Amino acid sequence: MSEFRLTQISDTHLGRRFPGLIANFHRVSEHIDASRPDLVVNTGDVSFDGPTSRDDVEFAKSLHATLPVPCRYIPGNHDIGDNPTALGPAPKPPVTEGHRQQFRELIGEDHWSFEAAGWRFIGLNSLVMNSGLAFEAEQFDWLGAEIARVNGKPIALFIHKPLFLHLPDDPELPDTSIRYVPQPARARLIGMFGKVDLRLIASGHVHQRRDFTSHHIRHVWAPSAGFKINDARQDRIAIKETGLVEYRFAPDSFEVRHVRAAGQRDVDIEELFAQMGAEH
Repeated sequence: MSEFRLTQISDTHLGRRFPGLIANFHRVSEHIDASRPDLVVNTGDVSFDGPTSRDDVEFAKSLHATLPVPCRYIPGNHDIGDNPTALGPAPKPPVTEGHRQQFRELIGEDHWSFEAAGWRFIGLNSLVMNSGLAFEAEQFDWLGAEIARVNGKPIALFIHKPLFLHLPDDPELPDTSIRYVPQPARARLIGMFGKVDLRLIASGHVHQRRDFTSHHIRHVWAPSAGFKINDARQDRIAIKETGLVEYRFAPDSFEVRHVRAAGQRDVDIEELFAQMGAEH
């Protein structure tokens, strides 16, 4: 295969009670149907609230099952719970093995690796990092084995949380530590990938569209496919809009295209809170 076309969607946050998010997913689905990439990757928060609502997870998978091309997934904190950080309060809810297994049962594998167009593609579960769960160590062992057999191929990494804000050694801050892969797992990942040709880290989670290069690695933050978070609730780092990201991989090169699906709406988080309040 001389070219591999991949579409990244993220933070779909699907649940039956959110018509705006469902409508945005349908617009994204129509865009994917028209463009027909080789693969779709959802980089997490597939469901609105997986830890408290199995139905959210089932509903999210039912919509993804209608996509006309294959899809891979990695979990977000809204799917399996969040990981603890060095600073700040304990996450609510915390990541658990039970919720990870629910994700695997209903959505699909939570970590994976494959080759296409001369590249190695790796998807990691970032929510178990720094958790102390047994799978945290198992995934690092698996990753070490995958890296050992890359054989010089460039690597594209897909992960829910961005690795860092600006630099690998950015300090963790109490009010933003949950946004990024926590230490010391971050340093361990950077060390492992320092031995190979990592070219791309594609993530989501922050609900802001961003694209920058650090230490010869391109970092692409996909925006949410579902909703944006206004400046009153979240500081602005980059572009706040709904959308998706398209990639074209060729041997030893890749292209990135930032797009919005026709008809996709910038649903504000306040609209979701209003709908949640109306339920109670």
